[in-house]
Formats: sequence, structure tokens, C-alpha cells
Amino acid sequence: MATELREFLMLSYRELEELNLAAKEQRKNRVDPAKIQELRIKYLNDENRIKAVTVLFTDLEGRLHMLDYDKKFLLKSFDNLTFDGSSIRGFTPQRESDLRLALDWSAFYWAPGDVFGPGKVLVFADVIDKDGTPFAGDIRGKLKTLANDAYAKNGYVLHAANEIEGFLFQGLDAERKFHETGKFEYVNTGGYYHSLPGDSLRTFIDSVAEVQRAMGFENEKDHPEVAPSQFEINYTYGEVVAAADQIQLYKLICRQVATRMGMTASFLPKPVVDVNGSGMHTNISVNKDGKNIFWKADGEEQLSEFAWQFADRILSAGRDLCLMLNASVNAYRRLDPHFEAPNQIKVSATDRGSMVRVPIGNERSSRLEVRSVGPDANPYLVMLGIFDAGLNGTIAPIENLRQAERYLPDNIYDALSDFRASKWVSALLGNDVKERYAELKQASADRCPRLLGTFVKSQEVQYHHEVYNQYLWNRF
Repeated sequence: MATELREFLMLSYRELEELNLAAKEQRKNRVDPAKIQELRIKYLNDENRIKAVTVLFTDLEGRLHMLDYDKKFLLKSFDNLTFDGSSIRGFTPQRESDLRLALDWSAFYWAPGDVFGPGKVLVFADVIDKDGTPFAGDIRGKLKTLANDAYAKNGYVLHAANEIEGFLFQGLDAERKFHETGKFEYVNTGGYYHSLPGDSLRTFIDSVAEVQRAMGFENEKDHPEVAPSQFEINYTYGEVVAAADQIQLYKLICRQVATRMGMTASFLPKPVVDVNGSGMHTNISVNKDGKNIFWKADGEEQLSEFAWQFADRILSAGRDLCLMLNASVNAYRRLDPHFEAPNQIKVSATDRGSMVRVPIGNERSSRLEVRSVGPDANPYLVMLGIFDAGLNGTIAPIENLRQAERYLPDNIYDALSDFRASKWVSALLGNDVKERYAELKQASADRCPRLLGTFVKSQEVQYHHEVYNQYLWNRF
């Protein structure tokens, strides 16, 4: 079929960046949601070159799901977009399957047509239960509530910026084929900061950075990481829900670009045992009245007492948080002290083995860095856990809390035990959602050898939540 007959929307990267930055500014300025909805609907009505709207939502474990709605249908039915929740692991049982998607019109993105296909735009959605209330298993909705309450009660704006590492491997579907091949093949063995212009890793990084820029990420820097074939592509901070959305888009973009190159972008925390793993260092701060209230020029490490108490509460909840931040069997391979792993429940300005680090900053960039986060964790659950602990948690009566000899679990079974025993997690998620999440993690763990051992087992890849293969799961 002749492509010139289709007339679907294909904007230049410059035009895409302008549109996405304008939408980002509306979201940042908290423009009335009804006004944004009116603007987006008018745009979709007026722009005849758009054929479909891709609606994105995230399940309990953090997998991103996408549904394409015909634009004309969506405009008529956007207030009644139903789907079968029983088909999403961890959502609803078969007898209670109907759920709705409520479009978050502020989380609207124009995507490059050469990567995502022409004539499409993207929008995130919250999940609504059949009685019209927010669905308890939709962690994005819980995070929005936390952020909105913090703003309404105290004027706090919660900020996050994430440094997300990953690996680029040879071949399509390298993770899904791992149980057949037993290995991952590097595309580059240069290491930290080293990659020649035009080689596969550099081409991949450049391509991802171009797409991110076009989608309003406001890039900062990008480079190969310490391990062979490892990458990190950094962008600026954002309000906490937008930041979590961008994590989902970042991984989606990386996977899509890699696939188009005939390769695989992997966010397994430790796909190869004898090199550094991948983390998702989560930098957090809180603003009020346009000022960063983590900053204090004459404070210890130039942090305010508010920031230090925030850190103390995170440390106090360290073990309770662990399963949310390290959500897979494979993630516990990364918490290995031989590879700069952040496995110590303490805070430090220098020790990169600490769960919480205090980076060098100034009045604008002062922040805490939570280092013990795996890149495969549900980003909304990560943000919800960290910010609720920091804002609303308690400070444990532990002597020398910030430097105590305490460690994160080194296996998923201990993390599950801490998670299930936590009263704070019950209050945060509710007992039903807490147990659903624990059951999913338990099911993955039970499909794997109990002891990690010295090499990556096929089960910890093939039953990993981000490498979900329905055929293999059903055969178990």
C-alpha cells in the first residue's frame, strides 16, 4: 500500500520537542485538568493526521501496558474506556474483571513517527475500579494522591531525577531466549565513557538521546557505563509522577530503538555476574514556594534539618522498602559489595556502598540519592515508598542510625519476609494489594533456585516480571 496516500502525522524532531516542552510546562504549572482536557480534545479533533491514541498504564509489578484506540472512537468514548483487569497479573480475579482507564490528559506526549509509527500520540492513564473509585492496585494513582496531598497540605512539590542504567545485547529478544542460549552477548567491551563514534553502543545511545530530546526529556548527559555494553542516558528532574512516567518512557524508547537495530536493551539488574550491575539511582528533593527546602548553606553537608530527617526516615524503613526497590530474584545479585553495591543501610556523602548518598549540590540541585534501586522496579512504587517514608514515616530508635552496621537483605526471601511483616507497608498499600504484590514476588522466587550461586540461572531471567512470557509461565 502506497505510504504517500496515508497522510499520517510525521513531525520533525524540533516540532516534537516544542510541543512536548509546552505540555510539560502546563503540567509543571498545575494548569486546571479540565482546561488541559479541553485543549487536548480540541487538538485531536482538529488534527486530521492522527489515526490513533496509545494509552499507557502500569501493572502492580511495573510492566508498562499499551492499548491503541482509534482516535474517533476515543473522542466519543474517553470517559468509558474499559478493559479486562483479570488479564493483567496482580490486578483482579476473573470474577471481578472490569476496570476503566481514566486518561491523564496532562501526561500527553508527541512521539517520533519514525520510531513509534506515524499518526500516533501517547497518553498515560490511571486505572479506575468498576464503582468509579481509584483502583487499589494502581500505584500511579496512589502516587498522584500522595503528591497532591503533600502540595495541598504543606505546599510541597516532590521532585525526582533518575539515573537508569541498562545493557545493550546482541540479537532480538535476548532475554526471552536466555533459557535456550544461557548467555548474553555484548555489543561493546569498551567500558566507562569509552565508545567510538559510530559503533553500535554509541549509535544506540545517540538514537535514544535524540528521541528523548524530541519528547521533552531535557537531556543532560549520556555515556557508556562501567560494565561492557552498559549505558546511562541522563535527563533533568521532574515532579514525582511525571518523573515516574518518564522512567516508563525511557525504558520503552530504549527497547524500541534497540529492537529497530536488531538488538536487545535489558534492564535486568545483574544480567552478567562478573561485571557491575545496573541500578536506578533515584535523586529526590522537595520544593516549597519555589525553593529547594533540602538546601541549607551552613547545614551539615549543606543539607537542611528537614532533609536529614527525611533521610533518617528512609533509613528507618530500609528493610521494609527493599522489596519495592529490588523487585526480582536477579536484583539481589546486584547488592554485592564487591561491585560498589549500595547494600548498607546508612547515609554518606562519599561511600557509594550506602543506601542513601548526599551528592555535591547547590541551592538548586541539593538532593538525596537513594542508590539501592534496581532498574526493573515499578517506578511508581519506588517513588511512593521513598516519599511516603521520607515525609510520613517514623525515625527508628537506632543508635547512630546514619552509620549503623545494618544491611539490606541479600536475597528475595528475606526481603519478602520483611515486606510481609511491615505495618508501614500495610498502611501504605492496604493489606490486599500488599499480599497480591508479595504473592507475585513469591511465585517468581519459587520458580528459581533458592540460592543465587555464582552464575545467572535461566529461571531468574525467563520468570522475571519484565521478561514476561505467558507461554513459559503457563507451562510451569
